[in-house]
Amino acid sequence: MKKYIIQKTPFTVPTTDGKIIEEHHGKATTNNNEISIAHMIAPPQWCEPFQTPAFEEYTYIIKGKKQFIIEGEIIILEAGQSIKIEKNTRVQYSNPFTESCEYIAICTPAFSIENVNRED
Repeated sequence: MKKYIIQKTPFTVPTTDGKIIEEHHGKATTNNNEISIAHMIAPPQWCEPFQTPAFEEYTYIIKGKKQFIIEGEIIILEAGQSIKIEKNTRVQYSNPFTESCEYIAICTPAFSIENVNRED
């Protein structure tokens, strides 16, 4: 029995907003409920609704910039910076800038549409 998993075929999450989401580990790919790891590219002018996730989310910016509105505070991260957002925190993610933002997102427990709690 192998004691490791090499991910060669991440699950590409279908989106309608131009964002690319490739889940490498998590519920959709490795049936892991404890953690999800995704490579993402948010196009310029991309924005998600506010949400209050029931998971911690870590974000590491590879390229470009990403805006976070966390409990009303605007934070902008650039390439080489990272952030941890505690679970049950109201947050909005966006890229109001002119270039795409490439980043890695890690959620514990794993991301699921049922526990992201997006606002309408």
